[in-house]
Amino acid sequence: MSKIIAMANQKGGVGKTTSSINLAACLAVAEKRTLLIDLDPQGNASVGLGLDKAQHEDSNIYHALIGNASLKKCIYKTELPHLDVAPADNNLIGAEIELVSVLAREAKLKNALATVADDYDYIIIDCPPSLGLLTLNAFNAANSFIVPLQTEYYAMEGLAQLMNTVRLIRSSLNPNLSMEGILLTMFDSRVSLHKQVSEEIRNHFTTEVFETVIPRNVKLSESPSFGKPVILYDIESTGSKAYLSLAKELLLRERTRAAQQIENNLPDVPRIERLDQQLQSQLN
Repeated sequence: MSKIIAMANQKGGVGKTTSSINLAACLAVAEKRTLLIDLDPQGNASVGLGLDKAQHEDSNIYHALIGNASLKKCIYKTELPHLDVAPADNNLIGAEIELVSVLAREAKLKNALATVADDYDYIIIDCPPSLGLLTLNAFNAANSFIVPLQTEYYAMEGLAQLMNTVRLIRSSLNPNLSMEGILLTMFDSRVSLHKQVSEEIRNHFTTEVFETVIPRNVKLSESPSFGKPVILYDIESTGSKAYLSLAKELLLRERTRAAQQIENNLPDVPRIERLDQQLQSQLN
């Protein structure tokens, strides 16, 4: 069963698509079977992985959501062996309107992902920069979400609204939805404001913020125009190293949580030993 992570922030220009592409690519490099769902009508994640729009105009995530095609038929291979993508184009804009009157419209993506969940270790969803029906579908389908935050003056703008949406979804649709973490993006250590914003966010959210910080990096900006994640475009760049670090941190968090869950489910050995002694005394 796959771990489904939504990359969400209704504020545009915060590195959401860049993070979706490159986190998915780095997980694939770690030999984790990874699927990237492009849920943004702009289709930038699809282009950033080298897909030609003409290649998938008749079978993409839009067709899967409205029921015209199975999700499996809307998934394409990428240059990385363990990374697949379900692309999008501007037809996805119409999906929100077309699904308004459809029964269980907020579960369309969840139902589609259920058909491929066993084929992947991780599914990353690149959400649109809004809190509409598409993002609602993503949150309903996801196990957790990552919030990319630009280290600028208005970094916190809209975060309260996003968290309020998450609370509503937890109470009505997906009670197990959790925050995977806040990812600081476009950080420039030479700018004092960036340092101040970073410190404020870490002081406010403490454990929710990833240790990894994504820097401003020319290679990160250039790589989408070549249809490549940054690790294929320039693996020695600071952007590449940052996303490899993020993938490592995510995997370590997952391993720690799994170990804690196993530990919590272990039987209470001293208590069992006492019960066994009681039983032995009764038998004797």
